[in-house]
Amino acid sequence: MYAVTVTRDFVAQHWLTVPDPGPEGDLHSHHLTVEVQVEGGQLGEYGYLVDIDDLKTVVDGLVDRYRDATLNDLPEFEGRNPSVEHFSRLFAERVADGIETDRLDAVEVTTWEADAAAASYATTV
Repeated sequence: MYAVTVTRDFVAQHWLTVPDPGPEGDLHSHHLTVEVQVEGGQLGEYGYLVDIDDLKTVVDGLVDRYRDATLNDLPEFEGRNPSVEHFSRLFAERVADGIETDRLDAVEVTTWEADAAAASYATTV
């Protein structure tokens, strides 16, 4: 299985909407690191799983959407607690939809909310 990974850093805001969230229930920022890994078993004609520039373009477009945003205010989080787990799933699904190749088998997104705390979501393509 081949894998290609792109990593980006940005800041986004949110507040948790669960019962008794403590201080996380107030608006606050996180310096997020998003690690996007795509996987597949076959390379294309030129020895690429995916054109890394195409992957970067898709990831950068998503980062632009979320950079400096308040996640709670975005339609994709309506009715959802804007947890790092939900964020990773939404990001992974959008990457999978944005890459135009038939060679991918899976997309995994790991979102680091702090140096020692992250959540991942993997989906098959």
